[in-house]
Amino acid sequence: MPNYFDKIMKNSRKGIIDYHMISDEGGIMVGLSGGKDSLTLLAVLKAFLKSSKYKFPLAAGHVSLGYDDDLAKMASYCAEMDVPFYYERTNITEIVFDIRKEKNPCSLCAKMRRGALNSMAKKYGYPKVALAHHLDDVVETLLLNMCFEGRLDSFKPVTWLSNQKLWVIRPLIYVSESDIKGYSNKIGLPIINSCCPANGKTKREDMKQIIMEMSKLNPRVREQALRALQNNGKPEWKIINKKKVK
Repeated sequence: MPNYFDKIMKNSRKGIIDYHMISDEGGIMVGLSGGKDSLTLLAVLKAFLKSSKYKFPLAAGHVSLGYDDDLAKMASYCAEMDVPFYYERTNITEIVFDIRKEKNPCSLCAKMRRGALNSMAKKYGYPKVALAHHLDDVVETLLLNMCFEGRLDSFKPVTWLSNQKLWVIRPLIYVSESDIKGYSNKIGLPIINSCCPANGKTKREDMKQIIMEMSKLNPRVREQALRALQNNGKPEWKIINKKKVK
């Protein structure tokens, strides 16, 4: 059976090094949704912390959207990792679906969720927020921007939020969703399924299906799309460090 975690760690280290994501002992708060991606990211950064020369404080932060989230399940996972767990209750779901009645709710929901997470990180003294976007997310966002906004771009590996004096990092940008699924299934991550009524019915899901079809023509289409961003995208996508990762 493939050692998914070793592969995930190798690709995560490469992303961290390429984009200089961790270069000091500033604390990092992982945005923990309870899904496979964020649970994996917490495990990755905990493992990275053990081998890193930077002994940064690590925590997990969960933004409740208004559903009955299984906080005990997430808290237990964090306790096993010996990582502090913070959470914030919000009414984001009510605002997005009942008050605003958004036809395309994902953008507003994500913006409000990130805002709440960033505020929580600042409140508890963590100058960096780590989000669990992986390689497939990068390519899906690229296609969404190309098809619906006419621009060649995706979210950045590292973002400085000057108004909040906060860094946002995405250590999983070189990690495929299939490896995360393999790892999750192998060890039985305590996943909390999404209760969002829009789950699986979004344009992003359409992009996921398109990428699957493109993969039949070229199995490395995700890596090639990422390379296109690095070669022709905005300056934020240019690799900073080019050290080899074993």
